[in-house]
Amino acid sequence: MSRLFFVVLKLLLMLLILGATLWGAGLLFFRLPGAMGVVAALGFGLAGLAGLIGLWTQEPRLPLGFAMLLVSLLGWWATLAPSHQRDWIPELAHLPVISRDGDVLTVSNLRDFRWRTEQDYDQRWETRRYDLAKITGTDVFLSYWTGEAIAHLLVSFTFSDQAPLTFSVEIRRQQGQDYSALAGFFRSYEMAYVAADERDIVALRTNARREDTRLYRINASPAQSRDLLLAYARDINDLAARPRWYNTLTTNCTTVVFHLVGQVAPAWKFSLPLDPRVLLSGYLAGYLQQIGALNQHVPLAELTRLARISDKARTLSPDDPDFSAKIREGVPAGGP
Repeated sequence: MSRLFFVVLKLLLMLLILGATLWGAGLLFFRLPGAMGVVAALGFGLAGLAGLIGLWTQEPRLPLGFAMLLVSLLGWWATLAPSHQRDWIPELAHLPVISRDGDVLTVSNLRDFRWRTEQDYDQRWETRRYDLAKITGTDVFLSYWTGEAIAHLLVSFTFSDQAPLTFSVEIRRQQGQDYSALAGFFRSYEMAYVAADERDIVALRTNARREDTRLYRINASPAQSRDLLLAYARDINDLAARPRWYNTLTTNCTTVVFHLVGQVAPAWKFSLPLDPRVLLSGYLAGYLQQIGALNQHVPLAELTRLARISDKARTLSPDDPDFSAKIREGVPAGGP
């Protein structure tokens, strides 16, 4: 029995060392510049390999040496602090801030760019006011650019007297910085909220990027939509005051939204069970229909067909004041 115990313990330690090696090598590769990151990652990988060998050859100095390196790396990791003070790309240069006076929300730094291409656009930042008493519902957009598994999520609040207010959770990239899903695990990017007009943030995806964008009407009452909008406002202001890291798995465009929904869940008719479709966001529509958040009387395949708005949006000018109303034509309401 004792021998079996030590074998199992060694196997567990081996898995721990292997996991720590992969994490540490990834951190060094993505956080250190150029060749330095490659060399440091390889060196840490070799240290991990030595630790594994020492574990099975009864050379305790090898795994202990690796453990000391790991502790040092964890210490460095703890010092990596997010910041609002970097050289941001123009479309993420400003974070929104929302103030409230009774039923009126004032959104500062609302983005209303006009995109001809991703590189050619007119910049416009605005302050707009929204009456909570005029909110009518909540819609979501899923925008696909590579296959069906992953999509970017936008949440849009509709009003009876003005254009929708749309929010997006994004990585806040610096000038010259590219996105990598793997780098997103290693504190490489800050998180950003974007508050925008649909003629900006939807047309960017449908027209400038030519993504497959789908619109779903959520089965949410005005009261539920109001609760969610206020949850957004609180978190947007918290982010503006305290920067935070984006994380590919835990702090992304879907998990942040579901965290906000969880704050107001008692007022919603559906619960939020853990489901892989929350992470594989391309399949989110199926999950939303399953829990009653989308129309229950239209099959998912038909609902998805009707949700595709990209071709329709490309026939419209982003300057069209009725852009939001026209892309919703033919899209089924949330319904029961």
